[in-house]
Amino acid sequence: MDQTQLTEIMKAASDPTRRALLTLLAQHGPSRVTALATHFDMSLNSVSKHIKVLEKAGLVVRRTEWREHIIEVQMEPLRLIDMWFAELRSIWAMRLEALDDILTMETANDDN
Repeated sequence: MDQTQLTEIMKAASDPTRRALLTLLAQHGPSRVTALATHFDMSLNSVSKHIKVLEKAGLVVRRTEWREHIIEVQMEPLRLIDMWFAELRSIWAMRLEALDDILTMETANDDN
């Protein structure tokens, strides 16, 4: 797993505005920057800066059609987050199994 890329993705997704942008793009598909900006109480420049952070993390791509900038969500990088959470889940599952084994042994010893 690429830890640097995972860190960039997590940093980009840590901001509520950027998460809202990702959600909008996932729900509505590719959108113009100006259309996305209408959903937020901030300047177009501020929304554009948030989009640039998402671009750097690989979570969105930008294409230009004439003078319009179209932003599209990229779901593939989110697999790194899924993989990381899967690792955490497996670690916790092993720890819980070990705890269950200890409790089972203690119960068996109490019955003797």
